[in-house]
Amino acid sequence: MKFAQAVKMAVKSILSKKGRSFLTMLGIIIGIASVMTIVATVEGYNRKMMEAFEAQGTNKVTGTLYLNSGESGFEKVYDYCRGMGDVVLGVTPSATANGTVKYGAKTSDTMDWRDQPRVYLCSEQYSLCSSFAVARGRDLSRIDIEDYHQVCVLGARAAKTFFDYSDPLGQNIMISGVPFQVVGIYVEKDKDSAYSMDSVIVLPYTAARFLPNTEAQMNDFDIKVKDSQSVGTVINSVQAYMDAMTQQGSKGWGYCYSEQQWAEESNSALTMISVVLGGIAGISLLVGGIGIMNIMLVTVTERTREIGIRRAIGAERGSIVTQFLVEAAMICGIGGVIGIAIGFLGTNVAGKLLFEGMSLLPSLKITLGAFAFSVSLGIIFGMYPAIKASGLQPVVALRAE
Repeated sequence: MKFAQAVKMAVKSILSKKGRSFLTMLGIIIGIASVMTIVATVEGYNRKMMEAFEAQGTNKVTGTLYLNSGESGFEKVYDYCRGMGDVVLGVTPSATANGTVKYGAKTSDTMDWRDQPRVYLCSEQYSLCSSFAVARGRDLSRIDIEDYHQVCVLGARAAKTFFDYSDPLGQNIMISGVPFQVVGIYVEKDKDSAYSMDSVIVLPYTAARFLPNTEAQMNDFDIKVKDSQSVGTVINSVQAYMDAMTQQGSKGWGYCYSEQQWAEESNSALTMISVVLGGIAGISLLVGGIGIMNIMLVTVTERTREIGIRRAIGAERGSIVTQFLVEAAMICGIGGVIGIAIGFLGTNVAGKLLFEGMSLLPSLKITLGAFAFSVSLGIIFGMYPAIKASGLQPVVALRAE
């Protein structure tokens, strides 16, 4: 039997029993759609997470040094890192200031949480550590830090929130009742996020003396490292310095880590979750495969006499096997195509709901893999019924009713 004839007979058999064929495909459809949606959603989450890490700044080490003496942990780390100029590009505190931000009639207390700015106390190297660039005006300077200047730089969203289309440069904005002059605006870098990185107000860290409840926070810091190869060296060096200073916890405590470590750990955790969820969805594929085998055995029983006639007029066992394998593969292949279509729809909906309107679609590799797997499933589970059909003796098959 030619392959084209086998395909025609398979199509005729499937169309003659549409309802049964569709129900047979259902397990494959659900399994393929579920696996595609899960894998694509996890990939989308990874992509979104990596974008967030990159927006915060690559090659960055974050840490905390707390000293029982009450001294500033950041100042100690800052002085130490200045001696690592070959691998360390910048150091900044990562402290936040609590309080109400006001300009004119606008106040952060009455704003939606998406528009409420976050006030950071930083060094002149904050923009370098966090991958910000100045769009207008100037950045913080070392003189601002040393001379306790009451100045600030606004993120693009914070500038829009408080000043709309007017020019913020030179204007005074009130933070906890203390005036700070706007000297610069950062380039927008996180436009579409609800919790936007652009909704920030950056002050010199020495402004902590003017603001309540901020002195105790001057223990957290960020370090900008020259390249990814040097991140481990900086972590080990700074950690050893803090351990020596705190005498392994007797005079305080300190630790540091890199954003890359968090990204790698998150990727590992997500991979494990996707494997578990994929395994659960795979059960549906297994059930669908068993359903294929069951229906093909029923088909063999229904067509026993036809098989006997073909065998009696000289059909080889290989042609019988081909006929039933093609039919099983076509049922699974059609189910796979429908599952892929549903998977595309599911991932698109998941992207809109989970990732703030992001267009999320399965990759070509996932799509082709899903189709190939569905066809393979039909061949694997159709093998036993096909072999059983080809092994029927012509005389016995012709006697079947």
